[in-house]
Amino acid sequence: MNLKERAGKFQKATVAGEAYFTYIPNPLPPIPPLEMEKIYPLFEKASVALGRLDSISHMLPDSHLFLYMYIRKEAVFSSQIEGTQSSLSDLLMYENDETPTVPVQDVMEVSNYVRAMEYGLDRLKTLPLSLRLIREIHEILLHHGRGSGKQPGEFRRSQNWIGGTRPGNAKFVPPPPEQVLDLLSDLEKFLHDETQTLPLLVKAALIHVQFETIHPFLDGNGRLGRLLITFILCSDKLLSKPLLYLSLYFKVHRQAYYDHLQAVRESGDWEGWLQFFLEGVLETATQAVETIQKVVRQFENDQQKIETHPQNIRASLIVFHSLKKYPVTDLRKIVELCKISKPTASKAIKNLEELNILEEISGKERGRLYCYTQYLDILNEGINIDNG
Repeated sequence: MNLKERAGKFQKATVAGEAYFTYIPNPLPPIPPLEMEKIYPLFEKASVALGRLDSISHMLPDSHLFLYMYIRKEAVFSSQIEGTQSSLSDLLMYENDETPTVPVQDVMEVSNYVRAMEYGLDRLKTLPLSLRLIREIHEILLHHGRGSGKQPGEFRRSQNWIGGTRPGNAKFVPPPPEQVLDLLSDLEKFLHDETQTLPLLVKAALIHVQFETIHPFLDGNGRLGRLLITFILCSDKLLSKPLLYLSLYFKVHRQAYYDHLQAVRESGDWEGWLQFFLEGVLETATQAVETIQKVVRQFENDQQKIETHPQNIRASLIVFHSLKKYPVTDLRKIVELCKISKPTASKAIKNLEELNILEEISGKERGRLYCYTQYLDILNEGINIDNG
């Protein structure tokens, strides 16, 4: 089998007298077909891990509260790959109308990602995953901050490139703009082709590479390409809740990720990419299960602390429940969310501080900010990994 037959073609172009080559991928699925016997052992392990993640997610006392935070964790990871410096705490401070510790543009970019993700997941309830929906999600992704001047919600009408200062010295030049719509139409057909017998996980992996190779927008392609993986798994019910995000795995193994994308383009090595991708699914799903288990234990232990403490049990439990969704908060927000009086909220906050559940983090006398630090620490695991 000649795998190079799967690779696309390079097309010569010139700009300002300088020649360069754009890359045009072949349509999916790969031909010659995938050598699935190389993939199945790892595919089975990844599928089992994904099934376990889906099952264990139902043990969460309130999955909506956990998802609220988990989606924000993913937004921070995915945006860090694009160079933002925002932490999860910065995002939560920004959402709480507090000044973050990093440039606000960075936090706005992460906040846009959260909105785009939540919008896409909600729209999938009534609209199939399609080019139309991808454009809608992209418009939200680039609505404010960096990238807002790069045609949000519109497929590109000019040449882009990756690395370098111009197409002539770039590491990779995606297809020319006049071919983008045709390539995306082929990708959409593959996504919805019911005659395809490839497992959904494999399809999601193929679509991610093809989308990144087409690079259909002037900005935001990486973030949207990573979102697509989760949208595909959720829209086809392989996951009942959006709990699998590969951004951390791609961030930690960034060079390997880029190398595999390029190997697909240059030599048609889809099997190498699939093995890398499935290893990521296995590792990420396993970590997500561990995170859920840690969170459940933390919630149970802290609730037990409150219930065995002699003071303000009812109010403390009400405030504690709100912390699962808003682990960075203030007195005003607690009063508003919990529908309790200021004095009652103040007593509950003091009680939770004494129990080492809540921590004051602003150092201010007025407008104090409180954090459910141990919960945030669990979600933050790995979030500041520096991979060069």
